[in-house]
Amino acid sequence: MNSFGIIGGLGPMATAYLLQLIVDMTDAKTDQEHLDAIIFNRPGVPDRTAYILDPTKPSPVPIMVDMAQKLEALGVCAIGTPCVTAHSFHEALQSSVQVPFIHMVQETAAYLKSIGCKKAGIMATTGTVRMGLFQKVLKDVGIGCVLPDETMQQYVMSLIYDNVKAGLPADMEKFRTVSNALHAEGCDAIILGCTELSIIKRDNAIGSGYLDALEVLARAAILTCGKKIKPEYDSLLK
Repeated sequence: MNSFGIIGGLGPMATAYLLQLIVDMTDAKTDQEHLDAIIFNRPGVPDRTAYILDPTKPSPVPIMVDMAQKLEALGVCAIGTPCVTAHSFHEALQSSVQVPFIHMVQETAAYLKSIGCKKAGIMATTGTVRMGLFQKVLKDVGIGCVLPDETMQQYVMSLIYDNVKAGLPADMEKFRTVSNALHAEGCDAIILGCTELSIIKRDNAIGSGYLDALEVLARAAILTCGKKIKPEYDSLLK
């Protein structure tokens, strides 16, 4: 039976939520119809944004490669990680294994293209923004994008690190301020491009027009491994 391999702990709460999403989104009537998953939960992986902003800091790549290769040896049919910023290292990770390493950022852009999105706002870590992960793939599929200004980007980082990663409730005033600024630029969708932001969407009524990259990953994992999506998850832009 096909199994999905998860490089987890990046962060721990996002990893647990990814598994929950896979279970919730799979069209299954019995335990046996659900997707097998193997999770390596290693929160000790060095911070991805910290390394991108300062390469003298410890690299997360060797530990992630080690996990990917161990998952492949266990027989998984595909691998993913609930960390958008880690996709800065996707080429190194994919080249270390033969099975597909699902690219959450590319899958997100492809989904937006499929529903006719014209301009997307990006809420993500400074590392993800600096590496241009979403900007590049959106441009490749013909979708415009808007980034938060410097102050708004600081708000996003505070939501991720000072709130969710610290186990604290999100400052929803900051979240709404960033969202309003992106909507004011004419965005017809806002990408929640960090899996800590996925937790904010899970725990708060944030309104419509958001695409959660973690939900996109869960959908891709289910389909890649040969399972079906529940009809209510045919649309992810909510």
